[in-house]
Amino acid sequence: MSKYIKDRTPQIVTIGEDQHDLACEKKSAAGSVSQRACVFCGSRVVLYPIADALHLVHGPIGCAAYTWDIRGAMSSGPQLHRLSFSTDLREKDVVFGGEKKLYSALTELIESYKPEAVFIYSTCIVGVIGDDVEAVARRLSNETGVDVLPVMSEGFKGTKKDGYKAACDALMKLVGTDDNYLPPKYSINILGDFNLAGELWILAEYYKRIGVEIIACLTGDGRVEQVRKCHKASLNVVQCSGSMMHVAKEMEKKYDIPFKKVSYFGIEDMSDALYEVAQHFNDPELMANARTLVSEEIAKLIPALQPYRQKLEGKKAAIYVGGAFKAISLVKALRLLGMQTVVVGSQTGNKDDYNLLQKICDKGTVIVDDSNPNELSDFVKQTGADLFIGGVKERPIAYKLGLGFCDHNHERKEALAGFVGMLNFAKEVYASVCSPVWKFIQK
Repeated sequence: MSKYIKDRTPQIVTIGEDQHDLACEKKSAAGSVSQRACVFCGSRVVLYPIADALHLVHGPIGCAAYTWDIRGAMSSGPQLHRLSFSTDLREKDVVFGGEKKLYSALTELIESYKPEAVFIYSTCIVGVIGDDVEAVARRLSNETGVDVLPVMSEGFKGTKKDGYKAACDALMKLVGTDDNYLPPKYSINILGDFNLAGELWILAEYYKRIGVEIIACLTGDGRVEQVRKCHKASLNVVQCSGSMMHVAKEMEKKYDIPFKKVSYFGIEDMSDALYEVAQHFNDPELMANARTLVSEEIAKLIPALQPYRQKLEGKKAAIYVGGAFKAISLVKALRLLGMQTVVVGSQTGNKDDYNLLQKICDKGTVIVDDSNPNELSDFVKQTGADLFIGGVKERPIAYKLGLGFCDHNHERKEALAGFVGMLNFAKEVYASVCSPVWKFIQK
């Protein structure tokens, strides 16, 4: 590892070669251009799918452009979330302050759109000039009767993970504000699913088939009124633990709602997610329904996967995603397609995630925390990967190296969750890895 930045060495492990424990959950090394996103981006990822809320970025227009409509979060109704508003702070605002501009913008937007709630995202420059966003939010809430919620997500305060917490803090101000709702017998909330390409609707159908009702999904296809009453659910099911574990723990502490971590990617993890919910309610009928559903879906899926497995057998894959829990599911899903994972890493993985990755990956696999473009390019070349699975920042790395790419981040437009998602994944991997275009690339 001598060719990498010295301070990065503890965060890189090759299974079978390195003996040290993988270091993680630390700030990025100085001098390393991290793949991590900023605090503001993390907060936008979490809250953006609440479709009937108004989302205002208080900062320069560039911050709003960063996440404008590139997320694949879909809505079954309102589309207000797709409009990315900004106060567009300029030099004059930096000198004299942007609070008047923020108040004026919010007054006009609330009158025009009549949103169920408003989220104000603080960006770096707002933290520098010291605008009192919370005071403006309180004033607007009192004057309009609409909940105006500040999201303290100044980008320089930390990493994307700190943005998740800022978003969770804002969400918790809405949770529990409707106490009149009477929940059904078996009810859950899904935490950390963002309804990318309509995945929530696939999951909702599965849960309905086994006899469980979803009160709220935080935050995919989200509605403010669902967030207000979600404290009435019997169980929180956490799909993206990196982003939503803070809400799960707060709801357990405040409302005595237990939570379970699950994954909806791949046959094994999707099945376990259904079984764990059925097991929680301790109803034999629910468990029988879950077993029937899994049997029926697998019976259809396995034959459909075979043609893709035959073409992909023996190919190698590199994975670099936001949360390591997602990477664990991807390693299993790739193995089902006959592929070997040779590089795997994440932006925000914790100790437990990486320990599990080390157990399930093969000898020679490189595991890396908080990587950068140079490292990832080098790992891919060293290991001879045929496919790179990542997000918007990893796509150019893959294409510059001349290998297939599969989008598994918030930007994607293909549903990959559930049993049908596994088939979509196989089709996408096959189309990318086996594309004839690669024979024209000189590597």
